[in-house]
Amino acid sequence: MTVTIWILLILLVLTASVVVVLRDWRWTLIAIFWNYVGQALFVAQQQFVIPDLHIFGRDFSSLVFVKLITGLGVTLILAITALTFSRDYGLEDLDEFSLAELRRAARAAQRSHATSVRKASDYVVPVLSVVLIGLASYFLPLVLPLALQTYGDSPSLAQAIDFVWYWQALIGLVTLVQATDILKVGLGLLLCMSGLDLLYTTVANGVNVLALGLLSLVTLLLALAIAYLSGLLYGRFKTLDLVELERR
Repeated sequence: MTVTIWILLILLVLTASVVVVLRDWRWTLIAIFWNYVGQALFVAQQQFVIPDLHIFGRDFSSLVFVKLITGLGVTLILAITALTFSRDYGLEDLDEFSLAELRRAARAAQRSHATSVRKASDYVVPVLSVVLIGLASYFLPLVLPLALQTYGDSPSLAQAIDFVWYWQALIGLVTLVQATDILKVGLGLLLCMSGLDLLYTTVANGVNVLALGLLSLVTLLLALAIAYLSGLLYGRFKTLDLVELERR
């Protein structure tokens, strides 16, 4: 494999790992955006789809830019959603009873702060999950090499393709299982979707442009569905935390 492919593989591994390990939506949304950028560059570098644009002396497929726009759209939708439901209360709009309730909640949050801070031990399961997924993504192509039939003349490229889509799909499933809030559930689903998208783009004989466009549309609709569900739950329960929802 070339150095460029190695760099893109490292980018995809690191960005997806951040989504699994970290809880802060700011870091996870930045990671998911760069994950989409890595996918687009991977498709562009290998020219899995016939190029139809000539820019700066290089040939690109317009679908590469579709993937970039899709990633940007998904990130903006989820970022706006997270910002909307993480704003502080406007104290000037609260009456005396509301202020008293807010002070009581602040005192309770301060008392429980020591137990709510994430300890180093809380990272053990996510980090081990990432390691196991990395091993599975490396060895599964040896057992079930889906891309080898299409790229039999380049075994290293076939293994890279299988590693990428296995990694994206498995990391999405683990994110989904370990999710503690609605936004993290959405990120898991989006990673699974991107893995299937990469599999179709790289392996399918005679890639259908309409099908790839529909996959991008479904991805954006999924992000909108997560945003709508977040608004629905927050409006009813004032939280996006799944653990707190279970307690109620």
